[in-house]
Amino acid sequence: MDPQPSSNPPPAPDRSAPQGPRTAPHHAPAPDPRGAIETVFRLEYPRVVAAVARVVRDVGIAEELAQDALVAALEQWPRDGVPDKPGAWLTAAARHRAVDLVRRRENYARKLQEIGRDLPAATALPEEPADPDDIDDDLLRLVFTACHPVLSAEARTALTLRLLGGLSTPEIARAFLVPEPTVAQRIVRAKKTLATRNVAFEVPYGPDREARLGSVLDVIYLIFNEGYAATAGDDWLRPALCEDALRLARQLAALMPKEPEVHALAALLEFQASRAPARTAPDGSPVLLRDQDRRRWDRRLLARGVAALERAGAAQSGRAPGPYALQAAVAACHAHAPAYEDTDWAAIATLYGLLAARAPSPVVELNRAVAVSMADGPAPALEIVDGLAGEPSLSGYHLLPSVRGDLLLRLGRPAEAAAEFERAAGLTANERERDLLLTRAADCRGR
Repeated sequence: MDPQPSSNPPPAPDRSAPQGPRTAPHHAPAPDPRGAIETVFRLEYPRVVAAVARVVRDVGIAEELAQDALVAALEQWPRDGVPDKPGAWLTAAARHRAVDLVRRRENYARKLQEIGRDLPAATALPEEPADPDDIDDDLLRLVFTACHPVLSAEARTALTLRLLGGLSTPEIARAFLVPEPTVAQRIVRAKKTLATRNVAFEVPYGPDREARLGSVLDVIYLIFNEGYAATAGDDWLRPALCEDALRLARQLAALMPKEPEVHALAALLEFQASRAPARTAPDGSPVLLRDQDRRRWDRRLLARGVAALERAGAAQSGRAPGPYALQAAVAACHAHAPAYEDTDWAAIATLYGLLAARAPSPVVELNRAVAVSMADGPAPALEIVDGLAGEPSLSGYHLLPSVRGDLLLRLGRPAEAAAEFERAAGLTANERERDLLLTRAADCRGR
C-alpha cells in the first residue's frame, strides 16, 4: 500500500529567454497541432501567468492575458506550425500584451494629468526591492502573493494550485475533497480580493514573510502531491508538477535557512520524488510501494533528502518537530529500509500518532491505520479505518475503500475486499489508478 501522496524528475522544460512570437523559428506545419497546444499551455500556464503578473501586478488580468496568448496560438500554430520553443512563444505573446496594457494605462494617466486630473492609483511598474534576500523567481513571487493573509487558508491554496499548479477546478476540488462550485467561488473571490486590496506581487520580508510561510508550505506540498499521484487523467504521474514543487521547496530552503519546517518539507519531497522511477511499470501502470524495485530509487535524491532532514533537525533548536518534520521522518524510514519487509513499521505508526496529535486529520488517521496494519496486523487497523467511515470529508476519498479492501483481503475476506476495490475504482478519476483497483477487485473475485 502507498496511500500517502509520496525519481528522478525529467529534464526541466526549456526556460531560456523567450523569443517573440513573430520571430521564433518554426517546425514544418503539423496536420493538427491542437493537442500540442493544449499540452504546452497546461505545462507552461503557471510560468506564463507568473511572468505576466510581474508586469501587470494583477493575477486576474495576468490569467486573461495568458488566455489571450492561447487564442493567438490557436490561430497561428495550425497555420505556421508549432514553434521550437512553444512555452517561450506563449510567454512572449502574453508579455507583449501586458506591456501594451501598461503603456495604455500610462498614456491614459498622462492625458488625465494634462487636463488637471489625478489617477487614483499609480500605473508605472514599481521598482524591485533591493534586498539581499530577494529571489528573482516569478513563480515563487506568485506563491507568496496568492498566500497573502487577506485570503482565507482555503482560498490561498485553491488559488495557488490554480495559478502555479495549472490545475483545473475539478482537480482542485478532488485535492480538497470539496464540491467543485465551492472551489470555483474561492478562486473568483480570491482574485477579486487581491485586486481590490492592491496586494503587491512580491516575496515579502520580515514578519510578513513568516506569517505566510505555513500556507506557502502547504501549497507547495499539495502541488507536489498532484504531480506524485494525479487526481485525474490518463497518467499516474505528472512529473512537471513534482519538479516545480521540488524547485520551489529548495529555493525556499535557501531563502529561509533557519526555518526547520522549510527544510523538512524539502526533505519530504526529495524522499518522495526518489521513488518515481519505480512507481510505474513500462506500460505506465502504477506499482505499489511493496512491489517497487528499490534499486531503481534515485540515490541522489535520497541523499538530498537525508541532508535536508539533518538541516531541519539542526534548525529545530529543541522545539517539538512540526508536521513536515514528522512526515519527512516517515519517508526516511521507508528510504532506509532495503526491502519492504525490513521497514520499521512500529516507528512509522508512532510517528503517525505524533502527527495525528500535532496536526489531526482523517487522512493522517488513514495513513496511521496502514502503518498499524503492518506493525500489529490488519485487525486493529480495520477498526481504525471503520472508525473513519462516517467522516464527511472522506465520503468521496477513494483511498479509504482502497485501504479497507487491502485489510479485508489480508483478513481472508476476498469477496468483501473486491467490493471495496470496486467502490474505490468508482471514486477515482485517474484512469491508471482505476485500472489497478479493478484488477485487484478481479483478483479477489477469482479467489
